Amino acid sequence: MTLNVIFNLLAALALLVLLYRQQRHTASFSVRVFTGMGLGVLLGAALQAIYGASHADLVTTGNYLDIVGSGYVKLLQMVIVPLIMVSIIGAILKLKGINALGKISALTIGTLMLTTLIAASLGILMAKLFSLTAVGLTASAADIARGVYLQGKVEAAQAISLPGMLLSFIPANPFLDMTGARKTSTIAVVVFSVFIGVAASGVHTEKPALYASFEHFIQVAHALVMKLVRMVLRLTPYGVFALMAQVVSTSSYTDILHLIDFVLASYSAIVLMFGIHLLLVASAGLNPLRYVKKVLPLLTFAFTSRSSAGAIPMSVQTQTLRLGTPEGIANFAASFGATIGQNGCAGIYPAMLAVMIAPTVGIDPYTLSFIAPLLAIITIGSVGIAGVGGGATFAALIVLSTMNLPVALAGLLISIEPLIDMGRTALNVSGSVTAGTLTSRILGETDQQVFNSDADLPVDQEPTAA
Repeated sequence: MTLNVIFNLLAALALLVLLYRQQRHTASFSVRVFTGMGLGVLLGAALQAIYGASHADLVTTGNYLDIVGSGYVKLLQMVIVPLIMVSIIGAILKLKGINALGKISALTIGTLMLTTLIAASLGILMAKLFSLTAVGLTASAADIARGVYLQGKVEAAQAISLPGMLLSFIPANPFLDMTGARKTSTIAVVVFSVFIGVAASGVHTEKPALYASFEHFIQVAHALVMKLVRMVLRLTPYGVFALMAQVVSTSSYTDILHLIDFVLASYSAIVLMFGIHLLLVASAGLNPLRYVKKVLPLLTFAFTSRSSAGAIPMSVQTQTLRLGTPEGIANFAASFGATIGQNGCAGIYPAMLAVMIAPTVGIDPYTLSFIAPLLAIITIGSVGIAGVGGGATFAALIVLSTMNLPVALAGLLISIEPLIDMGRTALNVSGSVTAGTLTSRILGETDQQVFNSDADLPVDQEPTAA
């Protein structure tokens, strides 16, 4: 470790201490998250200006910062499975019959897939307005290597079918899925939890004493898991700080400027889709400005972490403690939204790529004969996209290979992938929260008192009794 690295880490430690002092002075959760993000940007920009994006000392510094950033994301991933299981089982025990479960699932998944279709349409529109095309783009050595890698993944992507994807949701080995071994493990855990909840409900009439014991066990487990979630979420400002510092310090501004049209088109589509989410929330009779204020800390974390799955615990807390959505609905929306119908990764991104790449093989992408099947493939293919880094690439492979387009050209965008992925992930999480909010509102389950509260209730604490 060089003196430069030691100096960098001391500077980072000083900023972490500042965040800790802010927490000790009981600053609100939102303020601490945005402070962490701002300090991360400042540190990353300073390191970039001093060393350059690929300097050895900067790489070493990033490895140590990764302990805080990626370590925080791993802690969140640690609590995902127990959170999903106890919350969904507990919610089913409270439901009045299986019909309520069916309505929640249908409304949540339907909203996710509908918004993905809209997102893909916006991606195509922005590609047209910004005249995006892969024709004439030059490839660096890294781009070529990435293209070769993607080409090698085509066979796996082509093997994916809707029936096969639906089958993958069935947990043949639920204990394996609890380890997150498969791309669809999150949904498989949801399915397994549903079966346990339904089975327990059946025991209610047959053996009420045993049912009472099981219900008490779930209540105890739920209290413990939620305490664990709150413990981890208290670390959010520190994780956001480290993740943002890494992204800013290692970004290549030259590459960003070279592909600035794609960056602008992508974020234009993302911003417009956020607007669609707010329109849907407003159409349900909720104040969109209040809604934005309550979900901003969650979206900030999703933006910096680039992990839809990692955002599940914070998403559930945000929906229940800030938006007034029942815990069962919140868990369904957050869990399904991390795998099904991701608006950014499975909607906007593959649509824009397909439109850009089509002209390289002599296809006019702005014809109905191209757009109609593209939208259908994107909507269906959005089922089962993993909510972790790389999910957008997997979605793009499915769409491009199905449309018989050269997948290797997707490697031309590798240099700006992290920058685009940040916005895509925030949009994915926004889509899942929107689905949960609409489902709760349609079913008449939203707690308006919680939603209308002006208090900046931290998502890492329980609400206190009045």
